[in-house]
Amino acid sequence: MAFTFRTAVQCVGLSLSLLGWVLAIITTYLPHWKNLNLELNEMENWTMGLWKSCVIQEEVGRQCKDFDSFLALPVELQSSRILMSLSNGLGLLGLLASGCGLDCLRLGETQKGLKRRLLILGGLLLWTSGVMVLVPVSWVAHTTVQEFWDETVPEIVPRWEFGEALFLGWFAGFCLVLGGCLLHCLACSRPVPPASGHYAVTASQDHCQQLELKHTNSEI
Repeated sequence: MAFTFRTAVQCVGLSLSLLGWVLAIITTYLPHWKNLNLELNEMENWTMGLWKSCVIQEEVGRQCKDFDSFLALPVELQSSRILMSLSNGLGLLGLLASGCGLDCLRLGETQKGLKRRLLILGGLLLWTSGVMVLVPVSWVAHTTVQEFWDETVPEIVPRWEFGEALFLGWFAGFCLVLGGCLLHCLACSRPVPPASGHYAVTASQDHCQQLELKHTNSEI
């Protein structure tokens, strides 16, 4: 029963991590990190992501343009690009390592130590991937709040606000952190032995073999 519970928690941790990794990839390329609504023209909305900015017009539709230069971007967007790309790579490695270390996977059943180390490594990678998602998302959100309440900017100037990608990124980061912590904690905890009946049968077989060996030695 305990072994089944341990396996179920591992699957939950891996599923959470997979969900967070997929959402993190979507967040990376979604052009909705910032939204801008023009009061003078309510039919036109602007959005900004890490790779491009878009304008949404009621008559024309959506038109997007990639950023011309990486160095021309604000510091928070430059760092967010790097951190999100690294997070996606670490998340993939963490999923592969954790998947190979699951107890329910028959691959490498005789190498329990290796599977345990893979599970620990995968949990750490996934946890790191989650933190690397939360940092840029929170950084961009903090900068947006500061610019929104900047008193030196005239009130007539439009202000950027939170986009949908920020909320998606926070959710993805928490999923990765939680899934990585579950996998890491389970791997570090002492594995629960199988049912006691298995050990009883094994012990009785060993005892019988010892008796037979003593009887053979006494006859000799």
